Amino acid sequence: MKYPEFLKENDLIGICAPSAGVGRKLEAYEESKEVLKQRGYRVKETASVVRNNVRSTSARKRGKELDELICDKDVKMVLCAAGGDFMLEMVPYIDFENIRENPKWLCGASDPTNLLFTVTTMLDIATFYGCNGAGFTYEKYKPQDVFFDFVKGKIRTQNSYKKFNSFLNTINDIKDYQEVKWIAKQDMHIKGRCIGGCLEVIDKLIGTRFDHTNEFIERYKDDGIVWYLDIFNKSSYEFYLSLLQYKNAGWFDRCNGVLIGRPAFPNVEDKKLDYIKAADKALGKIPHICEMDIGHTDPAMTMINGALIDVVYGDGKGKISFKLK
Repeated sequence: MKYPEFLKENDLIGICAPSAGVGRKLEAYEESKEVLKQRGYRVKETASVVRNNVRSTSARKRGKELDELICDKDVKMVLCAAGGDFMLEMVPYIDFENIRENPKWLCGASDPTNLLFTVTTMLDIATFYGCNGAGFTYEKYKPQDVFFDFVKGKIRTQNSYKKFNSFLNTINDIKDYQEVKWIAKQDMHIKGRCIGGCLEVIDKLIGTRFDHTNEFIERYKDDGIVWYLDIFNKSSYEFYLSLLQYKNAGWFDRCNGVLIGRPAFPNVEDKKLDYIKAADKALGKIPHICEMDIGHTDPAMTMINGALIDVVYGDGKGKISFKLK
């Protein structure tokens, strides 16, 4: 596994918009840029970042704007501006050979899974999942501090949080925090090679020419694989079927565990097959933990695709740490 060079003070962070533009949340994005500068970094953004559109620009141009940052020797990290729905359109226009030849940290969350998951499984380059370019805030915020430590190479343990806010509350600026309680059948200790991202995005990569997942699993079979899955708007039935799809694709053959975040838009059709029961039924004896601080709910942990992960769980709480080897 290749780990790109970590950031130093005054390094240049490149921001592009491989999915949606940030025009609909421009104020938050401008604040985020100021936070990056306050943290000691310079910022370079590509031409389409601030557009108010579900597609920041054409698929081909999105690929070119990403490539612009990859080829810029001064850019030390590439940050995806926002999530969205249509990044899969631009994946054929990603120059993966340029990324292979110019490895640098790629960061994002949600729809940018198209880039992060593919780069790690195809090219063996580690990537960060957890923050988009419009997601930083002036407020003292522990998950944000963890992210900035990680990009500097100060990899540390993340403990489960005490309270969380739902995705809908967060985007509507409502503070209605609930108690965090990870859910598993028993205490457990899970280790292995970490890979994952947004479930809805990963689904659409299966069987395409960008799907190198089984090759990745075979390379790291001695470590075993630990999946993390960020559920956006899949119903509990659809979640169950996705897990079966992964299982039938061979993706759980070397699996040491599955880490499952809270759905951003929960939809349980039948209490007899809610998200937790769906995971139990589909995964069987594969160790798994549900309702974790991963994904769209706030706060969320930073995950490192490709790194060795160590997860400890007990009594509704837990901790995650990474080793870069």
